[in-house]
Amino acid sequence: MYAVGIDSGTQGTKALVVDAATGRVLGRGRAPHAAVEGLGPGASEQDPAVWVRAAEEAVAAALRRARIDPAKVVALGVSGQQHGFVPLDARGRVIRPAKLWNDTSTIAENEDLVAALGGTKRAIARLGLSPAVGFTASKILWLKRREPKSFGRLATVLLPHNYLNRWLTGRAHMEYGDASGTGLMDVRRLRWDEAAVAAVDPALGGKLPPLSHPREPVGFVRKAVAARFGFGRVLVAAGGGDNMMGAIGSGNVRPGVCTLSLGTSGTVYAYSGRPFVDPRGEIAAFCDSTGGWLPLLCTMNVTNTTEIVKSLFGLDNARLERLARRARPGAGGLLFLPFVDGERVPALPSSSAVLFGLDRRTFDLPHIVRAVMEGTVLNLGYGFGRMRELGLRPSEIRATGGGSRSRLWLQIAADVLGTPVVTLRETEAAAYGAALQSVWNLRLEAGEKVAVADIAERWVAKGRLAAEPDPRNAGLYADLRARFDSLWRRLGPEFKGRS
Repeated sequence: MYAVGIDSGTQGTKALVVDAATGRVLGRGRAPHAAVEGLGPGASEQDPAVWVRAAEEAVAAALRRARIDPAKVVALGVSGQQHGFVPLDARGRVIRPAKLWNDTSTIAENEDLVAALGGTKRAIARLGLSPAVGFTASKILWLKRREPKSFGRLATVLLPHNYLNRWLTGRAHMEYGDASGTGLMDVRRLRWDEAAVAAVDPALGGKLPPLSHPREPVGFVRKAVAARFGFGRVLVAAGGGDNMMGAIGSGNVRPGVCTLSLGTSGTVYAYSGRPFVDPRGEIAAFCDSTGGWLPLLCTMNVTNTTEIVKSLFGLDNARLERLARRARPGAGGLLFLPFVDGERVPALPSSSAVLFGLDRRTFDLPHIVRAVMEGTVLNLGYGFGRMRELGLRPSEIRATGGGSRSRLWLQIAADVLGTPVVTLRETEAAAYGAALQSVWNLRLEAGEKVAVADIAERWVAKGRLAAEPDPRNAGLYADLRARFDSLWRRLGPEFKGRS
């Protein structure tokens, strides 16, 4: 028997075929996503039809490469980019393109929602977290204000992974993990919050799907979809947001392990068996997709910055790393604030990238490239320090995402964060986590008493790359972190003045 894991991300879809008895990955597939072009400042959108086509292509490719009988696939799980907003009409049709997690065009709407809840402190008291610009709630209010005709047709609110689950099963639902990132859910009591919902629209509650525990599957793959792949009866698991699935796929299912995702965005998250609430609202108090909680910090800018540098100077990944190694740790004091797409933590949605400290020594490509790589981790360091202040004590960081393939980036992360960093044998942690959750759901449905942690801890294996903090660099990076934080704080008023 086999399981399929799908990860529908920002840039594309990845799919894995996994042996449901051993956890071994047998086949892989991927397909790219196109974004809607020509949008205004801060806007980021995709047509959900793109996700469906990419899922079909990626799953088909994974099945071919696995060389298995598709009829023996028994379970499937979906991971999706968090915080998106997919608006459906009464007939289940997409009303307009989905607004994505990195859409920062809703700053005004988010400020108004937080104000309607009595400010940040009262919002945290009600919800367990403070709604951020990227969360779904402000996107719904944006539709109401900016496209009232479309809002008038709105019948169902879904997130990206929910949309794919609906395509697969015909059922609309939300599980706790992904729903906790909408800004509409009380993460302590695991229910929609009436005040937050009403602040968007009094009738919104009737347009939100029912909430469910991640142990509860969505249903089975519809016959029309199953026929495309040669499937028989395939259970579709609850699925979840990409970070929630990445936690399962990296074995981050008990205290002590922390996951670092070096992807388009940067995330650091850890498992908690109880609600984890940051009184300042900087660390998101999400639920996870196992039944626990997932304190998480998210920065908007990691590999998107290096992709810009690569494109600008005609570099590939190997050349980028070779150039960065030609500069010493600290890049000669050159600092890069990587706020290309604004920033969530620290809360600077109107910010822009800054290169600070250029002089005759540092005004060259090696220093600039190294500063860009270091800047993305220094930015994560602010939130990581905040997690430590709140009591998390991770002894190991497990790195995922495209940046985890870089030995230098791993070493920078270990040095800046002061914690050993390891990689994973299966680098597509979100897709792998989705497959593992589907096996868990399947075994529960069969009457077994099994925890998803038992499955993840048995199947998730470490990779070959690892990095230990270099004590020689501890003082250097501590100083750089202090200067980095001082710089963005001083520039905060300037960022707010940008149009």
